[in-house]
Amino acid sequence: MSFLSALDRRHTVAPEGFSRWLIPPAALSVHLCIGQAYATSVYKNSLVAHFDVSQTAIGIIFSIAIVMLGLSAAVAGTWVETNGPRKAMFVSACFWGTGFLVGALGIATEQLWLVYLGYGFLGGIGLGIGYISPVSTLIKWFPDRPGLATGLAIMGFGGGALIASPASRQLMSFYDSGYDPSDAKSIADGHALVMLFLTLGIVYFVIMMFGVVNIRVPREGWRPEGFDPAAVAAKPMVTTASVSAANAIRTPSFWLLWIVLFCNVTAGIGILEQASPMIQDFFRDGDASAVGVSAAAGFVGLLSLFNMGGRFIWSSTSDVVGRKRIYMLYLGVGILLYVLLASVGDSATWLFVLLAGVIISFYGGGFATVPAYLRDLFGTFQVGAIHGRLLTAWSAAGVAGPLIINGFLDAQGEPGSLTSSAYRPALFTMVGVLAVGFVANLLIRPVAEKYHEKSAPTEPTAETEEAKA
Repeated sequence: MSFLSALDRRHTVAPEGFSRWLIPPAALSVHLCIGQAYATSVYKNSLVAHFDVSQTAIGIIFSIAIVMLGLSAAVAGTWVETNGPRKAMFVSACFWGTGFLVGALGIATEQLWLVYLGYGFLGGIGLGIGYISPVSTLIKWFPDRPGLATGLAIMGFGGGALIASPASRQLMSFYDSGYDPSDAKSIADGHALVMLFLTLGIVYFVIMMFGVVNIRVPREGWRPEGFDPAAVAAKPMVTTASVSAANAIRTPSFWLLWIVLFCNVTAGIGILEQASPMIQDFFRDGDASAVGVSAAAGFVGLLSLFNMGGRFIWSSTSDVVGRKRIYMLYLGVGILLYVLLASVGDSATWLFVLLAGVIISFYGGGFATVPAYLRDLFGTFQVGAIHGRLLTAWSAAGVAGPLIINGFLDAQGEPGSLTSSAYRPALFTMVGVLAVGFVANLLIRPVAEKYHEKSAPTEPTAETEEAKA
């Protein structure tokens, strides 16, 4: 059996007695790697200094990556369902690793468009395919606890920065003895950044291959011991029917959930993209900040903990209280927290960290809960493909969130001279965004029967795939 044929779905069907608890680590290995996207703020100012451009110009790199995440997930969603998670995860690793290598070339040659192409475009494709590839598989392995299952894996995406943030700083120090973390211009020659991107591209590819080798899909008809599908079906807002991806996008519930995800992501992603400079600016007195660069990088890592913890804790809680109610928490309490952050967030460092941390936990929880929300509304038939289409909301938010934050900040002054007041217009804008999402969530209803598949579809199995071959 060749390596390429080993990637086929028919060779990933789990044998008798296979433990489903081996699947989350395989998914986690991919999500921890692509979660590096949340650590870009650690070296954002260094890129600004290296290319001598505005914060917005560098922020576009992150926005392109998130746009491509959503678009690639939407376009490739059905392909992922058909070909299985192993092939999808391998393709993701190739795009993600290549994105770093092309980005390194762009930094070395001072061609910003190559960084857009590499980390933004190619890396974004890797993000999208890698993000959705294990999700539908996890839901099929854990029909009794879909929120817990997706939370276990997707928390890795939120936790990626927990590793990447300090590792990035240490690698830049290792590759450039003249690197001073308190002075972005100290690596304006780009040497440390080039080596950082090369290292991350190679290391992440190797780690992601662990997930490729170990991922499995359940055999046809498999159920967890003691699981009764009727018990799940008895809950409100949970269907036993199947809805195709093509029909799902014709339903009002899909587009209302799209608005909910867009609003939740827009409100959180602006803070994440600006996290390191933001905490320094909130506690700035003249040219000096009470929060050093190292402490700010630590704050990015702490936000990663909140992001990761929120994905697991809140999504697991949704298995008990329901998806609709948990989103009322994310959006409703989020409004209050943003008001407090804008008005009193600069009064104490611990208060700023606490408010931002809980906001980001809701942001992460929203991502981890939405696959289970989709499973409740549309069934498991093509939930991965539906999830991919829904992630276009993330693409839109990836543009809107950073543009709102960076647009307001560029109008207020230069990096290093901003204070908390410069952030208030953007933060109050996010309050309005969350209010729109709160209303949209209230309007979500069970999917009408006319959108259901007339006969229960079956998924590819080892036998049917062999027959095709």
